[in-house]
Amino acid sequence: MANTTTKRSKFPVIDCDIHNSVPPGALSPYLSKRWQEHYKTFGLRGRAGGYYPRALLNAARHDAWPPSGLAPGADLEFMQKQLLDAWNIEYGVLNPLIPVGEQLNVEYGAALARAVNDWQIADWVEPEPRLRASIVIAYEDGDLSAEEIHRCGPNPGFVQILLIARTKDPLGNRKYWKIYEAAEEYNLPIGIHFGGVAGPITGAGWPSYYIEDHGGMPQAFHTQVISYVCEGIFERFPSLKIVLIEGGFAWMPPLIWRLDATWKKLRREVPALKRKPSEYIRNHFWLSTQPMEEPPKREYFEQLLEQMDMNDKLMFATDYPHWDFDAPDRALPSFLKPELRRKILADNARKLYQFEGRI
Repeated sequence: MANTTTKRSKFPVIDCDIHNSVPPGALSPYLSKRWQEHYKTFGLRGRAGGYYPRALLNAARHDAWPPSGLAPGADLEFMQKQLLDAWNIEYGVLNPLIPVGEQLNVEYGAALARAVNDWQIADWVEPEPRLRASIVIAYEDGDLSAEEIHRCGPNPGFVQILLIARTKDPLGNRKYWKIYEAAEEYNLPIGIHFGGVAGPITGAGWPSYYIEDHGGMPQAFHTQVISYVCEGIFERFPSLKIVLIEGGFAWMPPLIWRLDATWKKLRREVPALKRKPSEYIRNHFWLSTQPMEEPPKREYFEQLLEQMDMNDKLMFATDYPHWDFDAPDRALPSFLKPELRRKILADNARKLYQFEGRI
């Protein structure tokens, strides 16, 4: 846990995954009267299923509950003290996991997205210059999503567009293309975060326990990476950048090997692909470090980094305020060379999100 009075990080730190949550009533000023009444009457109504009891209430650290009585991640002052100040965070990217994209009423989801985005700027980014926000969208509707990206994209307080790993269809599907077109226009990465309830976590139905959901989430990321590559998204949108958040990264090398080998045999099926899948992946995907991979031997981790060949694409994340929080001074292996440690902790994210140009 962070020491809230001592700045313990020896390197600059950019946190690519901070979860801010909405206090009761906070969205009302940003919703029309119609949608305020809708929320009061129906609340949030997403697709059923997929919710397992979390390891801790709100999936939060015991010490992340602020004295104000608000939920973890809902109190900016407390977050400033416990995270930003304690670890001397240079910048932090907000990823509010509010299920706007999972609402059965997609127009309501779009209204919620607008409210959440306005709330992020007014209540978080403007009061705290170290924070930047992700644009949340009703991602199952390409038109409504693109409209929101065009509304928010010119605001430098936003640095990426947020999707969830388990969508209704694989993200290479044509229905999502307008999102990528708008993302390219504003040079905004697409962040894909752990979670979602649009379908089972596995390829064989629903598991029994949260540990299966948490440990098996990379399966959803596999699907999305394969879909992006095989649907030819990066030929159609050559400057598109994808960030995989809280899905780990040890699974990436074997996926790359399998895709390259399969492509050699089946490339006639996907004539739009002009390069090997590995080349698209290494050029267009970034990954967060959380949860950090911890093999039993040092040489295994070194081999993993060598096999990935993506040292310029790994970015640090704490996942604050969740129970599996990664502290900046403990998450990375101690044997990493200072140059690589600095790249992962800050430099890779600074370059991707163009933080210096967005101050």
